[in-house]
Amino acid sequence: MATRQDDDGGSRLWRGMRHLIFGDEAEPTLRDAIEEAIEEAEDSRPVAGDLTPSERQMLKNLLQFGDQTAGDICVTRGDIVAVPSSISFDDLVAAFADAGHSRLPVYGESLDEMIGMVHIKDVFMASVDAARDRAIGALMREPLFVPESMGVIELLARMRTQRIHLAIVVDEFGGTEGLVTIEDVVEEIVGEIEDEHDEAETGMLTLLEEGLWDADARLELEDLQEAVDARLVAEDDEVDTVGGLAFVLAGRILEPGASVLHPSGWRIECVDADDRRIKRVRLHAPDLEAAAE
Repeated sequence: MATRQDDDGGSRLWRGMRHLIFGDEAEPTLRDAIEEAIEEAEDSRPVAGDLTPSERQMLKNLLQFGDQTAGDICVTRGDIVAVPSSISFDDLVAAFADAGHSRLPVYGESLDEMIGMVHIKDVFMASVDAARDRAIGALMREPLFVPESMGVIELLARMRTQRIHLAIVVDEFGGTEGLVTIEDVVEEIVGEIEDEHDEAETGMLTLLEEGLWDADARLELEDLQEAVDARLVAEDDEVDTVGGLAFVLAGRILEPGASVLHPSGWRIECVDADDRRIKRVRLHAPDLEAAAE
């Protein structure tokens, strides 16, 4: 059985060899050392008082946290639920009920003109107090506007100090790239946070039967190509999701039941959608299409 001294000796020997071959630049950082220690612990037998698997995963997330930016973690533009500045109070209440969010951004002419956000608490107070002004302008608060390159640590610090929990992520041209909440930031460390109002999410990609797949429209094309068919690509480099692929091929938001044919022969059928975006699709293999004909 190897002793701790043997292990230490082996570690020193490896460090010495690495120094001899690669020089001082190969010295591991504290981050590297912690990651290596976590990986070694996962391969070893559990020890009383050691970190639990969930604690190890949280530490892993934390080590990667500092390398991420607002653009990495934001809700993409196509998935933003926002309301126009012209919305009535009754329609605003309905929008909150439909979205299930506590905050909704408000836009002017388009999503690239974000002018504020509304908190559901202010909507509730206005609904129970007839003396309150119910105009959208009176209910709006100022969100944060941050560049997509901003690090998540700085973003979290700004959200805390300014006590604003919703940020609009803008691209280099000032357009809306996405949206991020303080919950999104925290979830990068602790994992998905679900409350009693969250509905159980259907899988991102499910094989229903041979040649028939059900997919969330937010599924990344890279994941789709890896799991289903490498030919399911988009000519437009800006298209990253299967929903975006269906939209580009059809030139519009497909209604449920409508479909579009991909050049590879796959048929993409819309299963669920609203006025703003496609939500779920069904993918029919070329072989199934040929058999149907």
